[in-house]
Amino acid sequence: MLAVIRMSLKLSRLYGMDIYSDGGKYLGRAQEIILDLEKGEILRITLEPLQAVTREDAKRILREKSILYKNVKSVEDVIMVTGKPMAGPLAKESIEPEAEDVSSSSVPGFFGRH
Repeated sequence: MLAVIRMSLKLSRLYGMDIYSDGGKYLGRAQEIILDLEKGEILRITLEPLQAVTREDAKRILREKSILYKNVKSVEDVIMVTGKPMAGPLAKESIEPEAEDVSSSSVPGFFGRH
């Protein structure tokens, strides 16, 4: 059974945090936080900014340079993620529906912080 981690924190705290695998490997820094506004949940953390990128670049970043938030084990001084979240490109089935929803979003400024 999958354990659910309940955390309460300010989203602004996540930006720029270092991200490590549970094996101690440095993966990068949190650049963007992708939210599901209807559910009030974090979906992904990207390792590259999504500002001023093409739709194809956004899909690539979401596919290859992002981490599913369900893989986040803890958020303290760094973000610790479980498993092999960045072992090559993420599984296509785990990104395509979300990538399509995000990249086709009509919400102004969705990709960037203001």
